[in-house]
Amino acid sequence: MILYPSVDDLLKRVDSRYSLVMLASKRAHELDGGAVPMLNKYESVKNVGKALEEVVADDLIIDPNEHEKV
Repeated sequence: MILYPSVDDLLKRVDSRYSLVMLASKRAHELDGGAVPMLNKYESVKNVGKALEEVVADDLIIDPNEHEKV
């Protein structure tokens, strides 16, 4: 269970839980691969938690112009 950031705060920035999970998952994989962090300091030590912190800070958003190829 996550305490910070709260799910309510996250869902104010992302329209659905599914979109939130996909966004955080992709960013966590990027961070695991050595991507540059968006924030100066993180509360979480895990990449998924870091990704969620970036979402709540409005640094990580879903690109409305990007579409997945099926």
